[in-house]
Amino acid sequence: MTAPHLSADAGQLPPPDHDLSPRTGYTRAHWEAAADRLLAALRPYATPGLAQYRLPGRTGHAGAWSDGLEGYARSFLLAAFRIAGSGGRVGPELVERYAAGLAAGVDPRHPEHWPPITDRGQPMVEAASVALALHETRPWIWDRLPFRTQELVVDWLGGFVGATANDSNWRLFQVITEEFLASVGGPHDRAEIDAGLDRLDDWYRGGGWYTDGDGRKFDHYNGWALHLYPALWARVAGPRADPARVAAHRARLREFLGVHQHFFGSDGAPVHQGRSLTYRYAAAAPLWAGVLADATPLPPGRTRRLASGALKHFTDRRVPDERGLLSLGWYGPYLPVTQPYSGPASPYWASKAFLGLLLPADHPVWTAREEPGPVDTADRRLALPAPGWLLHSTAADGIVRLVNHGSDRLPPPPTPSDDSPHYTAFAYSTATAPETPPADEPPGPDNRIALLTPTGPTRRGRIHPLYADGRRAASWHTPLGSDGDEPARITTVSVVHGPWEVRVHRVEAPAGTPVREGGWALACDDVPPAARTGPGWALARRADGLTSALVGLLGWQNATAAVTRARGHNAYGDHSAVPVLTANHPGGALLLATLVVLTADPADPADPTDPADRPVSADIPTGAYAVTAPDGTLRIGFPDGTTETVAPPLG
Repeated sequence: MTAPHLSADAGQLPPPDHDLSPRTGYTRAHWEAAADRLLAALRPYATPGLAQYRLPGRTGHAGAWSDGLEGYARSFLLAAFRIAGSGGRVGPELVERYAAGLAAGVDPRHPEHWPPITDRGQPMVEAASVALALHETRPWIWDRLPFRTQELVVDWLGGFVGATANDSNWRLFQVITEEFLASVGGPHDRAEIDAGLDRLDDWYRGGGWYTDGDGRKFDHYNGWALHLYPALWARVAGPRADPARVAAHRARLREFLGVHQHFFGSDGAPVHQGRSLTYRYAAAAPLWAGVLADATPLPPGRTRRLASGALKHFTDRRVPDERGLLSLGWYGPYLPVTQPYSGPASPYWASKAFLGLLLPADHPVWTAREEPGPVDTADRRLALPAPGWLLHSTAADGIVRLVNHGSDRLPPPPTPSDDSPHYTAFAYSTATAPETPPADEPPGPDNRIALLTPTGPTRRGRIHPLYADGRRAASWHTPLGSDGDEPARITTVSVVHGPWEVRVHRVEAPAGTPVREGGWALACDDVPPAARTGPGWALARRADGLTSALVGLLGWQNATAAVTRARGHNAYGDHSAVPVLTANHPGGALLLATLVVLTADPADPADPTDPADRPVSADIPTGAYAVTAPDGTLRIGFPDGTTETVAPPLG
């Protein structure tokens, strides 16, 4: 791995402390140093009045004016955690820098003034960060502002009162902003605050899971927004908060964190699924929020291990970059993990990860010895019925895999079906990213089953969940882009065990239609993944041993096996490869069973040594099978001898 830009060797981080933090070596001092580096690197990009930060990179859809505000607001949140966490002892420059920028930004006569808050406008998002930062730094910034500047701050934030926010996590920006206004005697509407919190209740689906607006919109926003903001709202509201509502939020957060701890690989990587992934280690924010709100089931040492693991994961992979900046991307710049609203300062929502600095240095979360995370100690399996997911992770390679039978990020019907590589694939993980080709190219084949039509491969689109229970989950979908008069439908059951998933598909399609199944996409920047194929199986392997294999178990007779390759289609590296199987549909209902493997375990039958030096029989996971029993059930055998009997999916 290339040396990180932020390291102890470069003198920017303290030496690792493996006595206190045996897993990561990170302590509070590492978090403080990382925050200081991010804040210092932004200074050259500040406008003269310090009200905006004009960073290099693609302009967001709201325009450069809004992007400049975004740079101030999101970094102010980071500065606030640093200032308040140190009791104001970080030195006067940081306090003065953000106080001066605030005064310029809210002054409509200043040339660097901020855009106003209007209906559904991006400044709504940034106003919440400004309000939270002002609340947390009240003794050092707000209380010391001239009265006229306080009035101008209230006037600018007051644009939220009576305004219409998007019906999503944006409702919480209104809650936060107006609650801060209430705390300083400014204009606010208690009915709007309550309505936003009531809307959050509407979206709660149980098990710690909110959907981000109506529909099935499950992703990292559940943690870094829908749980985070209620916890922070309670801090702003203080005695004004309804105790029953606060208790409900805490109970939900506690339940969520019991699950969320499973979403981090042993190397600290969060599961790569959903939108706004350029926020990176913001996935750690709800871990700290649970401690701040006294709403976590996790021991202090595990909380720090998970959060520090996420920070270290990206730091070790050259995030921030050589300028000290967070780029629009995952590791390096990579725009397909962004959205049209993402501007050059958008990645600084990663500031939320530093929420733990608000906890005092002598808090157990900083002083307790690190404890291992769930993936560190044993293989795990978890069914999540609310989002329609299965999680399965393996201790030998530290990989967490998410099987998706429920999140498509679509509003309810009659909204037309649509497809997104970050939502509608069958699986995501902490070690891979989905293929994201340009919009004018066909979708990637990874973790998808598609009908190959004259106009291109079909896409999954709207997911109709059936169940998620034990080691199984199921759903059905109508393939987008299917041709002809015969309706097409695919119903899928996933069964997981260890690093393996068996997908059982019932494919209804016209006779002669090619059907293609894809496995995990592997990507790297240096040497393209190696590839091998054989009768009914295909395999790709990276130089570091990470292996993706696809094995036809049932219905793939006479299938063509291949490994597809691409350049520039994956957030994990320039070179990517996906094992695929393709077979012609005989007509009617075709039953297929496929073993899908992602592993870096040297002991796995898909053994990570050079495939050129090994017999073919050693390349594929041996012993796996799927057979139909006389009673119509399907008996599945995994490579280690474990068996499962499942009812075949029905149309």
